Amino acid sequence: MLPASVTVTLFFVIPVMMTFVFSFTTMSSDTGILGNRYIVTKATILDLTEHGIDAALVRQLGHKVFRFNDAGLAKIREIGLDSSLVKEIEEKLSGDEFASEKALFAALKQLINRPRSFKHRKAISKSVVNTITNQEFRTAAAFRAGLVANGIKVDDATFGQLLDLTNTSWRWTTDNYVELLASDFTFKILANTAFYVFFTLLFNVGFALVLALATFYMPSGQSKFFRAVWLIPRISPSVIYVMLWKWFTFDSGFMSYFLGSLGVEPENWLNEFPWTFVIIVNGFVGASMGMIIFASAVLAIPADVLRAAEVDGAYPMQQVRRIILPLMAWPILFITSYQTLSLLTSFEYILLLTDGGPGFFTTETWALNAYHTALSNYFGNLRYGFGATLAVVLVFFGVALSLLYLRLFDFKKLVAEPLIEN
Repeated sequence: MLPASVTVTLFFVIPVMMTFVFSFTTMSSDTGILGNRYIVTKATILDLTEHGIDAALVRQLGHKVFRFNDAGLAKIREIGLDSSLVKEIEEKLSGDEFASEKALFAALKQLINRPRSFKHRKAISKSVVNTITNQEFRTAAAFRAGLVANGIKVDDATFGQLLDLTNTSWRWTTDNYVELLASDFTFKILANTAFYVFFTLLFNVGFALVLALATFYMPSGQSKFFRAVWLIPRISPSVIYVMLWKWFTFDSGFMSYFLGSLGVEPENWLNEFPWTFVIIVNGFVGASMGMIIFASAVLAIPADVLRAAEVDGAYPMQQVRRIILPLMAWPILFITSYQTLSLLTSFEYILLLTDGGPGFFTTETWALNAYHTALSNYFGNLRYGFGATLAVVLVFFGVALSLLYLRLFDFKKLVAEPLIEN
């Protein structure tokens, strides 16, 4: 019991709880995840005067000075310049100070061993620059020390304002849930998810049952061959599997070639019928797993029961309806629950096939939207907090559907003690 409890805690409870906590934050790629970050950016400098900060102080915050002091010279030694150039810089420019990068470059051109490339001149410039702009400070004390090091003196009240205005760290908030409820796209993505899960589940569970039952009534050698064939989608690398489907559906692919012989104009069938192929592609993968479980369950039914049914005149369809399906309630519950949760949370094949398109949110599901929001989007700002909010909602959907399945399949009856004792 202890190993199972530890495993569930480490790999389910803790990740879910952390995701729930993150959903109440403004964490993003702009804020980072490590707490306070004080940065004076160019955009910040433009906004400071509008918040009552003295114009002279704003100019100081944006000011750059290029100093060849001990710290700058030490950095120059580390950037891989020619030793003769480094030596000449130490001899001729040590202690010098330049008010602009242009003046610094002009001084470097006067050296005998002057740097020939712009790359080297820029590396020297970055080594000796002294500025508060675009430097990152983790604490208020470090920010204060950075201001002092650049000759910027501020009183406590002004410093407090600067802390508020330059703090780009995440904050606690409930706005993620408010935004989710108010978004015009929430219902669209939710409807997409329900459509995708329902029809793909219907396809892969139903098709898996058909495959398992069909191969059960085949001779042993043929049944093994057909089961092996239907495992190909699952064991194929996802990228290769999707590439084959894309080739199949391209306007110059096999489908257009075949239909062209019947007089049908070539089309990019994936763009024309995206949901059809999303469901089929995912359905074949899910059906292969369901087929294995269902086939094993059918083979586990005592042969004497089916022989007795044959003696009583039961045809194969009657055996399936009256004997096989009732005895497979537990495997069907497992596969249905597992596939539902898998479809809710997986997006790999949709990502590779359509990436949520074609168009705007055409095949975007909830899990794919969470991925796009938190880890990969076209806008560059990865919103970890809002992505976590989407993930939390997905967890609640999964739990609710699991409880619904347990009720529909009468789980207590399935696990009850048998009425007939050995």
